[in-house]
Amino acid sequence: MKIPKRLQPLADDGLIDEVIHQLMSGKEATVYVVRCGAEIRCAKVYKEANKRSFKKASEYQEGRKVRNSRRARAMGKGSKFGRHEQEQTWQTAEVDALYRLNSAGVRVPEPFGCIDGVLLMELITDADGDVAPRLGDVEMSAEMALEDHLMVMTYIVRMLCAGLVHGDLSEFNVLVDEHGPVIIDLPQAVDAAANNHARRMLMRDVDKITSYYALYAPELKGSQYAKEIWDLYENAQLHPDIELTGRFEENEETADVDTVLQEIKAAWEEEQARMLRMSDGETII
Repeated sequence: MKIPKRLQPLADDGLIDEVIHQLMSGKEATVYVVRCGAEIRCAKVYKEANKRSFKKASEYQEGRKVRNSRRARAMGKGSKFGRHEQEQTWQTAEVDALYRLNSAGVRVPEPFGCIDGVLLMELITDADGDVAPRLGDVEMSAEMALEDHLMVMTYIVRMLCAGLVHGDLSEFNVLVDEHGPVIIDLPQAVDAAANNHARRMLMRDVDKITSYYALYAPELKGSQYAKEIWDLYENAQLHPDIELTGRFEENEETADVDTVLQEIKAAWEEEQARMLRMSDGETII
């Protein structure tokens, strides 16, 4: 096919030798199957901000670190330069996440770099060499559903241990090859420690993917993987190889608000008395 305009600079630089066909067009990018030398890969071309339909993008960008203070200030002011830098940050977020998660033991496409808003990465294929199907297009047995669900939970745990939450996980951004699930689509991945929405997003990710697998393995219904994972994370007990149970007991102890308020009041009165003694010239040690 004719080389699209956004891919022409990569072709001119010899990074892409041929564009075979368009694979898909989504809310934030268009993906092409390309040939790079002897390798068949995919090229993800990010859409410009005004053409993306990703909702509440600001929630996902909260907490993302910008090393250059000038860029950070410009992004905060919303200047033309700041908007450009914010767009660059959005486009490079996925390749950064892919490198980090690849090292953390999460099955994601291998990245080969992001150039001018185009991410070159591994093309995930099935046993016949065709493009691997999305999870939502795969029929499975209850046994396979339980096995693959546990694998995805393991990947979510490893992502969280690496400091990331996917933020938009569902049956539409998990591919299935002959070895099992592969997580894709990570431009919106959030910093678990710095983003105030991280807990809610992780809960939604886990609940959505569990609900899908539960269509084939009903015993997953009512499981509490999301709460279990986040509780372990909050209590610094989560590690990449932890064995999850899917069970979680809510802490039903009611906080003794009256006692806490009394302690705060007593501390305040003590501090006021101390300040009064100081004003009277008494030496306080």
